[in-house]
Amino acid sequence: MLLASCTFRRAPSAAALRRSVLPTRQVGHFSSVTSDDDKGDSDSTDTTASPPDDDPPTTVNPPTDQPADQLPTTDSIFSTKSLRPTEVVAELNRHIVGQSSAKKAVAIAMRNRWRRRQLPPELLKEVTPRNVLMIGPTGCGKTEVARRMAKLSDAPFLKVEATKFTEVGYHGRDVDQIVRDLMDVSMALTKKRQMERLRGEAKGMVEERLLDILIGPDGSGAGSGSVSNKSQRDSFRGMLKDGLLENQEIEVDVPDNIGQGGGKDDGAVMAFGVDSQGVNMQAIQDMMRKLGGGGGQRRGPPTERKKMTVADAREIILEIELEKLLEKVDLKKEAIAAAEESGIVFIDEIDKICSSRDYSSKTADASAEGVQRDLLPLVEGTTINTKYGNVNTDYMLFIGSGAFHAVKPSDMLPELQGRLPIRVELNGLTEEDLYKILTEPEANLVRQQIELIKTEGVSLSFEDDAIREIAKTAAHLNRTVENIGARRLHTVMERIMEEISFQAAEEETADEVIVTKALVKERLSDVLTSSDLSKYIL
Repeated sequence: MLLASCTFRRAPSAAALRRSVLPTRQVGHFSSVTSDDDKGDSDSTDTTASPPDDDPPTTVNPPTDQPADQLPTTDSIFSTKSLRPTEVVAELNRHIVGQSSAKKAVAIAMRNRWRRRQLPPELLKEVTPRNVLMIGPTGCGKTEVARRMAKLSDAPFLKVEATKFTEVGYHGRDVDQIVRDLMDVSMALTKKRQMERLRGEAKGMVEERLLDILIGPDGSGAGSGSVSNKSQRDSFRGMLKDGLLENQEIEVDVPDNIGQGGGKDDGAVMAFGVDSQGVNMQAIQDMMRKLGGGGGQRRGPPTERKKMTVADAREIILEIELEKLLEKVDLKKEAIAAAEESGIVFIDEIDKICSSRDYSSKTADASAEGVQRDLLPLVEGTTINTKYGNVNTDYMLFIGSGAFHAVKPSDMLPELQGRLPIRVELNGLTEEDLYKILTEPEANLVRQQIELIKTEGVSLSFEDDAIREIAKTAAHLNRTVENIGARRLHTVMERIMEEISFQAAEEETADEVIVTKALVKERLSDVLTSSDLSKYIL
């Protein structure tokens, strides 16, 4: 790492250089300069431009003598060794109430991804993942399990809805697009991981680039032994480290594709956009970017010279240098390997492409049995052509999910049933389950309402009897109207909070509001007594 190996020496003319370069308002930067050797530099803009964990410790940076193309393998990048089944279940318990069988099934499936990679090569190819089918009524937590898995999984993860695909030959997206979308996710995740590993090396290059812009390349036109040039460079290097040049304006050549996204997404990695006609806009953008570079010696997107401060230029140049380092890494190869060996596809609403035997014999549906037939080779194992290369699905994990309230799992094609051997049944939610959903998860509905009203300066609280009354009412509506599971709680809670939320911003509103059992009954009385409940059905 360049910054860690440099010794900063003040040249005799340092004071004069400061007076000639720095505006008077920059002197105040001395009071905010921090020196943190663990970060490898003292970039004063890092704390505002990126989250703290975007500056990894020096242990993750490759050694200075290690080429960028000799980085750790894909297996170490997408390792799930720390995700033991008990840890996965414990994490899911923080957000999902009950459904222990479903939690155990997905936890074991995720752990088996790591176990398989520990097998000897001759056995590795023989072990294939055991795909899962989750069956349960709407609102019981199936989709929430997938959402939490995406955050827990240190591997390419894609959630799709089966109803968005049509049979091959009909207008719409075919199921092969699932693998293409997964490859987009894998590519973005691989790039993000490599950028984190290369960030330390790139920061050293950023400092040298800034020095080149400020005073010219080291030794340029003066010979390698130019004492005055080295002295001046060391002086400016010291000022950069002290944060004295952060407000100095410089001109930087910025490629047009810099700052268009990527690199700092803290959430789950998502696929690039595909429009409603199935056209991959990212592929078109990649092609246009290549064409925009012109011919001759120059390749890549055109650049534009922009004037900005050193603080702003630091982040721009860091992204430019990271892109240069990434060119030395075979991202496509690693992304394909990650998708093939660690890819997880969650197919939601799989019951919506099933039809009862009587119905399917009378009508034809491009989004039903034909899609099931197209899914067969994908789940069993086939090779799909993508813009990154051929991708094999033999070792991808597929998890199907559906309510199956209008059809039965046996209505699926027998071949597809056999390719989803692990069946997990999720239970409907009872009144006690609804009460736990309101109180146990970290981001439960009660806490959400309390924090929302707190922004108006009003202290909101719920009595325990009131929470139990909310759960009781939601369970009653699920039994008598339509069972929509935990989603019913949103309807009931909004009904209770409607007047409180409306008046919270007014000055005459009390500083403290307590939701009691009597208040809940009063707000929900018309819901329980009215014969027409259509207004409250989602």
